Parts: sequence; structure tokens; C-alpha cells
Amino acid sequence: MELTLTQLVETARGGQSGAFAALVEELRPNIFQLTSRFSRTAPDFDDLSQEICLRLWKSLPALRDSQAFLDWFKTLAVRTCYDWLRRRRRQDLEVPITGVEFVPAVASDEDADRAAEIVHAAMARLKPDERLVLTLQELEDHSIAEISMLTGWSESNVKVRAHRARASLRQILLGGG
Repeated sequence: MELTLTQLVETARGGQSGAFAALVEELRPNIFQLTSRFSRTAPDFDDLSQEICLRLWKSLPALRDSQAFLDWFKTLAVRTCYDWLRRRRRQDLEVPITGVEFVPAVASDEDADRAAEIVHAAMARLKPDERLVLTLQELEDHSIAEISMLTGWSESNVKVRAHRARASLRQILLGGG
């Protein structure tokens, strides 16, 4: 008999490691999607994924409503990524941004890859909250209300942070950051 997500959560909350392993397996696509937005190297991806799973294991007993598990988990995962970004920021500031140039509208795969590298390097230089809000809004397509729920920031604060993040990204890409 296969357990539903709610049943898996309840069993894992009871401390059964087998149920927790099954829960993590069930959440693997969610974890992969989120961590791939914040990490580019395999070691970083693994570290961030493991940190999310560890925080899930520690926080699961505090979950009050198993029916709202997915929303609770997404919030936990986003906040874990934010904490991870804050710790990594110093290292990311050392990433050089060179060779910013015009990328034609019809670009080769090589040009597109280079543009992606430039944007990633620029994103890495943003403050953690700026990188988080742009990633959630532009790459994950979350609404302002959803970002507010995930981060715990007010909707006004999300809008201000997104505006400032775009300005910072523009400044970095134009060579002033």
C-alpha cells in the first residue's frame, strides 16, 4: 500500500526514518527545482539540497497542519536558500564579470551560453535578498503575494526589494557594481 503525502508526513513526524526517506524522495523534484536556481556547481547544489533536507528533518516535528505541508515546505526551503545565499555572498563577490558586450537578438548557442554566464555572475554579486527576490519573481514566476508568503516580507517590501534588485543588477551589468 502506497502512502499519500499527508500520511508520509505524519509517519515521518513520528520519527520513522524510512518514512522520512520516502518523503524526501517524493519532494526531490521540488528540491531540485529550487536549488538549481540558487546553485551552479554540483558541490553547491548538493550542499544546499542537503541543508534543506536537514532543516526539514529538524523542523518537521513543529509542523502543525500536515494538510498544508507543501506550502510550509516551500517556505522552509526558500528561507534555507536565503540563509545559504547570505553565507555565500562573500565568496560570490569575488566572481569577476568580464566581457559584457552586446548579445544579438539572434545569437548562437555560444553567445547565449556566454550571456547566461554573465547574468549568473552578476546575480551572484547581488545582495542575498536581491538575488532571492529576483530568482523567485523572474525565474520561478511567483507573484508578489506568493513571495511575501514565502519570505515573510510584506508585499510592499517585496516590491521595493525587487525594484532595488533590478537597479543593482543593471548597475553591475553596466560596469558600476
